[in-house]
Amino acid sequence: MHTSPPDDLATLDTAASAPSPAEPGGPRRAASPWRGRVMAAGLLLAALNLRPAVTTLGPLLEEVRDGLGMSGTVAGVLTSVPPACFALFGFTAPRLARRWGPGAVVCAGLAAIAAGLLLRPFAGGTVVFLAASALALAGIAVSNVLMPVIVKRWFPDRVGAMTGLYSMGLSLGTAVAAAVTVPMTDALGGSWRAGLGVWALLAAVALVPWLFLARDRTSGAESGPEANGPGANGPGANGPGANGPGANGPGANGPVASASVASASDAGGSETGGGTGTRTGTDTDTGAPAAVAETAAAPADGPAIRIARSPLAWAMAVFFGFQATAAYISMGWMPQIFRDAGVSASTSGLLLAVMMAMGVPLAFVLPRIAARLRHQGVLVVILGVLGLIGYGGLWLAPAEGAWLWALLLGVANCAFPLALTMIGMRTRTHAGVVRLSAFAQSVGYLLSIPGPLLVGVLYQHSGGWGQPLALMAGFMVPQIVAGVLAGRDRTLEDEG
Repeated sequence: MHTSPPDDLATLDTAASAPSPAEPGGPRRAASPWRGRVMAAGLLLAALNLRPAVTTLGPLLEEVRDGLGMSGTVAGVLTSVPPACFALFGFTAPRLARRWGPGAVVCAGLAAIAAGLLLRPFAGGTVVFLAASALALAGIAVSNVLMPVIVKRWFPDRVGAMTGLYSMGLSLGTAVAAAVTVPMTDALGGSWRAGLGVWALLAAVALVPWLFLARDRTSGAESGPEANGPGANGPGANGPGANGPGANGPGANGPVASASVASASDAGGSETGGGTGTRTGTDTDTGAPAAVAETAAAPADGPAIRIARSPLAWAMAVFFGFQATAAYISMGWMPQIFRDAGVSASTSGLLLAVMMAMGVPLAFVLPRIAARLRHQGVLVVILGVLGLIGYGGLWLAPAEGAWLWALLLGVANCAFPLALTMIGMRTRTHAGVVRLSAFAQSVGYLLSIPGPLLVGVLYQHSGGWGQPLALMAGFMVPQIVAGVLAGRDRTLEDEG
């Protein structure tokens, strides 16, 4: 019988979370310091490579369109490719991880990123360019899903710290790529092909530690001699076990999910959201990570959750989908909006970098605040209003207030870590958080696909940014409504 992706994820989650019989105390830290350093370096290098394929294109979109003869509509299709790939290829990651191990799959994902980025500049037409972009984005999609899994398995007693490292690497790669692409292109002779292709070198560097790490089908935490006990290398040994709310969703951006739960726990005690989140820390009786101990003590599967019939799940999916729409419209089109207003290409790239950089501190601050609130709707409304002000400012004075609008929209786009935190707070069990994460992110990324495309169509046919900006502002309304509904103090299990 064919198993749906959410069930695959739930199976992987419960299998990976339970302690091995050979390790009564649960997972332990990697045996050798050098191995831990290689793992940390691999984690950071991978994070740095999971956004440049997207954020390097926006600052050079005008040159790419001219070079390949793209219309505004086709450019809209191009900016819709990232969420489409995240929704499509993210489904394959859990099954690949069970077969080959998460380390090997992430290694293959980085190889796909490097190959796609290397091939993209040699494209002689739009179709080849789209195909090469899709190859790189497929690698990003599977890595997005599995990186939180690797964090938990390799660093079970340092999930919060290592997820913070990963999250900062992700945001740093996003912002730096946006900021330096145009200056680097100018330094390389002004060719957009060189400016995009040079990022394949960073992906190639990231491959080096993963070629070593991919050879080990076990987690770093289980690398000692005791790890060879019964079941240590079975199908579940390499499955995702991350506790973060976005750990197993097709998107992505899952790492912040683990960081969100960990940060909220650090800030507000041992529970997130008044007992509805995932507890982190150390179990005082066993010495194992508390989440692992709780999973071992609790039944692997609670009552069956009819996820597709849950109003909470649909509210979360709609909220996630519209915040993803705003993010990918920003990454794909925002530099062009500024350039059309008379801002230089290099400054437009810096403005996009500012927007992306806002995610670095707020990815840690917002989850801590959200954890102290019984209803997260007030945060949803604040972020939505800031987004509406930003879009209004872009319509009234795009060049004069460019830096202010970039700051406001950067804060508004931080609805992403808030969404992932809310996923963790709206469930009580591991199975629930995995199913809600998978559903919200799968449906959400599918909902986000038309947004960037519609912006491109309106831009081409209207000849300006008035109608596209009105559409972007309009997207904020259902995002706020769905977010307020999803932020109410209740859990998925209550609807089961």
